[in-house]
Amino acid sequence: MTIEELRQKGLVVLECISGSKAYGLDTPSSDTDLKGVFVLPKSDYYGLDYVQQINNSSNDEVFYELGRFMDLLSVNNPNILELLNTPPHAILYKHPFMDAIRPEIILSKLCRETFGRFAYAQIRKAKGLKKKILNPIDVQRKTILSFCYVSYNNGSVSLPKFLELKGWLQEDCGLVNVSNMKDVYGLYHAKNLQYSGIMSSEEANEVCLSTIPKDQKQEALLYFGREAYSSYCKEYREYWEWVSKRNEVRYENTQQHGKNYDAKNMMHVFRLLDMAIEIAQTQQVNVLRSNRDFLLHIKEGHYEYKELLKMAEYKQQEMEVAFEASMLPASPNRLSISRMTYEIREKFYNLQPFNH
Repeated sequence: MTIEELRQKGLVVLECISGSKAYGLDTPSSDTDLKGVFVLPKSDYYGLDYVQQINNSSNDEVFYELGRFMDLLSVNNPNILELLNTPPHAILYKHPFMDAIRPEIILSKLCRETFGRFAYAQIRKAKGLKKKILNPIDVQRKTILSFCYVSYNNGSVSLPKFLELKGWLQEDCGLVNVSNMKDVYGLYHAKNLQYSGIMSSEEANEVCLSTIPKDQKQEALLYFGREAYSSYCKEYREYWEWVSKRNEVRYENTQQHGKNYDAKNMMHVFRLLDMAIEIAQTQQVNVLRSNRDFLLHIKEGHYEYKELLKMAEYKQQEMEVAFEASMLPASPNRLSISRMTYEIREKFYNLQPFNH
């Protein structure tokens, strides 16, 4: 089933513009994202075809089945609380039954954890991008040879340098294990003995071992930095996955403001922390942000990264104090939420004869 089919069949009970246009933080280049709630036909809900959510191909339209929506509300999921509290200007359709979902049985001190966790995740994303921007990785993947070092002149040199100094090819080298020395190998060289070489191919993840005649002289000891190589492979994979999937508009914006961090991520850090503080103090979810100028200044890169981290730290402390003093319950009333979910679903089915 598609989102358009949900609309055609009258199964949508809430449809809203979400994201920057709901927050009041949109600019001329902002996309229009949609979120909503639908009720499955009775035969699907009670049968074997239950669907929790439906997305369009670009994932900028996401609709949640009523049961999934209410379940996420019961754990104070920030995205779902925002959807429930969408400001009037961004609501495209709302079934009257949805008015029964009252904030007083939904909001709780769990928001300290959920909104805080989302904010911390945005900080980690901004840090991760900063690292990727400042430390680009060449598209030519390094081989294990770059992580091998050889004893030489009372010290050590990288294996590629050692081979260059000797005028040797790695294919003419052989390795044997050295007892009681992890990742250390005896290194041999001979052009006419057909050793296995140090690596079998450019993609090899392990060094090769060879059978060495007893009369052969060991040339040096070789150390393979296995953990360093493993870390590099992970970083290489993550970096080029990021390059292939990154939002080029956001990346170009990051390059333009020259601060080397994802300013949009950092903007959302402050949006989330401010919303959490307001929930603790007023028991309300204010999706439309009153500090648009400040948040857009962050997005435009007007602040240094360290400055933002310091400001975010103060906001986190303010959030902790606000929830300590808050009159909110420790957790939502899950029994009431469950009863409400049942009542809304039953009322909806009673109005939809085709669901029976």
